[in-house]
Amino acid sequence: MPNITIPSKLEPFLTKKKRFKVAFGGRGGAKSQTVADMLLFLVQTEGHKVGCFRELMNSIDDSVHSLLRAEVERMELQGFTATDSKIINSNGGEIRYKGLSRNPDAVKSMHGFTRFWVEEAQSISQESLNKLTPTLREEGSEIWFTLNTESSEDPISKRFIVPFYDELLTNGFYEDDLHYIVWINYNDNPWFPEVLEQERIFDYQNRPRAEYDHVWLGHFNDSVDNAVIKTEWFDAAIDAHKILGFKPRGQRIVTHDPSDSRDAKAIVDRHGSVILNALENTKDDVNDGCDWALDYAISNKADVFRWDCDGLGISLRKQVNDSLDGKKISWEIFKGSESPANKNEKYEPVDGTSTYQNKKNKDVFKNKRAQCYWALRDRFYLTYKAITQPETSGHIDPDKLISISSQIKNLQKLRSEVCRIPLKNNANGLIQIMDKPEMKKKYKINSPNLADSIMMSMDSPKRVSEDFLKPLKINRSHIY
Repeated sequence: MPNITIPSKLEPFLTKKKRFKVAFGGRGGAKSQTVADMLLFLVQTEGHKVGCFRELMNSIDDSVHSLLRAEVERMELQGFTATDSKIINSNGGEIRYKGLSRNPDAVKSMHGFTRFWVEEAQSISQESLNKLTPTLREEGSEIWFTLNTESSEDPISKRFIVPFYDELLTNGFYEDDLHYIVWINYNDNPWFPEVLEQERIFDYQNRPRAEYDHVWLGHFNDSVDNAVIKTEWFDAAIDAHKILGFKPRGQRIVTHDPSDSRDAKAIVDRHGSVILNALENTKDDVNDGCDWALDYAISNKADVFRWDCDGLGISLRKQVNDSLDGKKISWEIFKGSESPANKNEKYEPVDGTSTYQNKKNKDVFKNKRAQCYWALRDRFYLTYKAITQPETSGHIDPDKLISISSQIKNLQKLRSEVCRIPLKNNANGLIQIMDKPEMKKKYKINSPNLADSIMMSMDSPKRVSEDFLKPLKINRSHIY
């Protein structure tokens, strides 16, 4: 009987029977080595057959083969024979390796196996995940995943982490009849080496906090290169109105990003400087989705209903006007492709960026979409400054800040989308946002409907006088 030592947080991988076991976190948590030792233990003592997978595996060198061979020698395990491509035990147990990305169907050849281990599971595609889980059918079989978290939008995160995120944050693990999921970091590893501790301390003192939290604490990395809004800005804005002591005031604006049935539709509900809600709808078509958004606006007594009219939304004008007829809600269309609003007025950068000092809006922004994303960015920046640097920031008008309610069900999804909107280089030096097709191609970002909805809410509501409305006999609707 081999002796193995494991961090206590990972002990349930051996003692509890669950279909799915997931260990995720930051650097130094001993996830891979411990899982390797536990699987070798099961092979030697119970004769298990183990399939080891990675999304990308061009050769055996890309697998965990070398780690497993080294652990066999270090622990002086008996009965093992290692070849260049597999490890077998005299009791019939064995370990084999497969790459998933180039041939997801290869997993179907692993008949009779009782354990699957997916290492670096943050890289697994949805297609591979779909093929992997139904293939392992032996009674009592289990699928183990180890990963350092990346984006909350990765397939593995959406399936195994995001749905249980609140409990994972609170308790460090989640458990039900099907799952055991554990968040494990360097401070859960009793054998965390001194050399890594020195590196960790350096990173804590020198890296941005969001970057440190991702690398060492396993928090999601929901940013991209040249992102408009930083993750630490978003995090500082959560319940900022409660922290800074201001209440929602002003108009209540509900914005809607429509889509066909292939993409999610979205609603964002803003009351003054506070984002009260952010919702998704993945089922309805564009018309039913619009009714869903209108029903929300009406039932929540919105002052303004605004929707994206650059694409499919162009067909929704009559539907919106008919639905809001007789309601005290004005409606507005949003076209991000239009020229910046108030194009001849000066833009005043909130961070003192000299590049944009004393320039007119038309000389700063490519279009209204860029202008509104930058207005959102300015609000997040000022809120971050007010929260983290109160002694130097002075009084900042709450009307220029933003607060994100912690009660939003899709808070993590909203964070991921908002913090993954990248800038695009512009030949004339204008601020330009990367368009959706390019975002999807370069960063594998699906249509950011929640982010676009919160961006659209930054456009100032248009004022229409009562004298103008009455003779036209319209319902506070704006004519374009």
